[in-house]
Amino acid sequence: MVKTTSSPFGGDARTRVLIALRLLGSSFPRELSRVLEIPVSAVSRALAGLERDALVDGRTVGRSRVFAISPRYFAKPELESYLLRLADAAEDIAARTTQLRRRPRKTGKPL
Repeated sequence: MVKTTSSPFGGDARTRVLIALRLLGSSFPRELSRVLEIPVSAVSRALAGLERDALVDGRTVGRSRVFAISPRYFAKPELESYLLRLADAAEDIAARTTQLRRRPRKTGKPL
């Protein structure tokens, strides 16, 4: 069996979180958990490690902590292009991120 995806960032969860962040721009742990279909605790651990390694930045928005790829990372353009290449192999993540609703629903609008 040939493995089509790799874990170049220390683990599968860390790699998948970075790919999803690149495709979404910014996100919070629960949303990433839904998109990646992994537990919130695993996403939070991955984000903590990536933040410690200075690959992602977290900021507080209201009561939520929102994460994005760090704009101060020294190789940000190269990292983003590499993550896009990895996203080509991870078609499931790309498909779920495109279906994700990012805008709030209008008040009173029926489902």
